[in-house]
Amino acid sequence: MSDKKIENADTRVAEKVKESANQIWLAGLGAYAKAEEEGSKLFDNLVHDGEVIETKTRGYIDKSLNVAKDKVDEVKAKASGSWNKVERAFDLRVSKALGRLNIPTRGDVDGLVAKIAQLNSEIETLTAKVSSKKTPNKKADD
Repeated sequence: MSDKKIENADTRVAEKVKESANQIWLAGLGAYAKAEEEGSKLFDNLVHDGEVIETKTRGYIDKSLNVAKDKVDEVKAKASGSWNKVERAFDLRVSKALGRLNIPTRGDVDGLVAKIAQLNSEIETLTAKVSSKKTPNKKADD
């Protein structure tokens, strides 16, 4: 009987081991299913959170970019205005210096060019008149 008791005990141990192994297997499958389900939910939640953060960040970046552009435009306008003032002051000083040295201005030179053109036109007119008067006299003398 002792062999039968040992055999029964071995069978019970084997069944318990088999049952335990089956439970471990089922627990593993359950854990895998749960991880897959929760993993998908977690992934979807992470994607959603990322989209929310991207939207907020993009808005902040756009706002900051607009502020920076406005500042650049403001600085450009101030620099342009200052540059124009400096340029006018420089032109005025150069004109005064040229005047003290009796160097004619562009306006003076332009006036002289116009006067020369007028005088050239008058010379051509007078030359044509003189030529026309001389030509008939020469023909009459011939």
